[in-house]
Amino acid sequence: MSNITLLFDTPVLALQLLADGILVGAIFALVAYGMALVWGVMKMINIAQGELVMLGGYVVIELAKVGLHPLAGVPVAAVVLFVFGWILYRLVIFRVVDRDLFISLLATFGLSILIQQLANGIFGSDVQSVDASLGTLLFFGGMLTLAKVKLIAFAAALVVGSVLFAFLRYSRLGQAIRATAQDARAARVLGIDTGRVYAATFAINAAICGAAGGLVAMTWIIHPYLGLTYTLRSFMIVIAAGLGNVAGVLGAGAGLGVAENLAGFVFGTEYQTACVFLLLVAILVARSTLLRRGRRYLQ
Repeated sequence: MSNITLLFDTPVLALQLLADGILVGAIFALVAYGMALVWGVMKMINIAQGELVMLGGYVVIELAKVGLHPLAGVPVAAVVLFVFGWILYRLVIFRVVDRDLFISLLATFGLSILIQQLANGIFGSDVQSVDASLGTLLFFGGMLTLAKVKLIAFAAALVVGSVLFAFLRYSRLGQAIRATAQDARAARVLGIDTGRVYAATFAINAAICGAAGGLVAMTWIIHPYLGLTYTLRSFMIVIAAGLGNVAGVLGAGAGLGVAENLAGFVFGTEYQTACVFLLLVAILVARSTLLRRGRRYLQ
């Protein structure tokens, strides 16, 4: 209760938590864009989503070690992960597309463990990060601080969301992706190479995760076992926003970031993850209730 009282007594502190939550949520939203794309088009939930973020972070860290500025490493990480995602699809993912959802869950769960162990063997288990040296903006005499890298991440989420929306609506490949998402069998009849569409979809998802991982490396930390954090949060955001709702993904990401920040401040950081899981359960229950009511109205 004392922490809640402190929020009311110190409005700047509440504003700091709100701003940090929105900016942090933008990175979660980036990862969720990719998960929503794969889920909506390929009808599968990628449990290895967070591991793609982790690999993107390591790409930026390794490039920084050879002298490339971390921000310049972000697009490189996106390209590297695009190629990795394409190869991963051709080797593994294509075998579980159009199969039972449980099979894809098991397959991507196995991939997540494999990528974790490979990353642990190659990069080590130590926590790593990279300093972008971008500085911090100060407001209200230094009482409110905003890291510039978080502002860049927020801008990146807006840009990626806008580009993804335009790509899906106006490009030939984007239109093929939308057609495949609506009815893959009909798309094949019309001459669309759905295998190529699926490969491109998974590769684009990996590229988005790679860019997000680069921002994570500059904002927080990277280690081989952080994948579940981003998989869980992206899943929550997609569930809350709904498939195909690009604008809703950013709003849901910001809402999750704010809720997580407030929970960590009020209840303590040791309960922050527990609050995230409780929020996930609440969202799933609410979605299930709404679906049941919708079915009753249709009957």
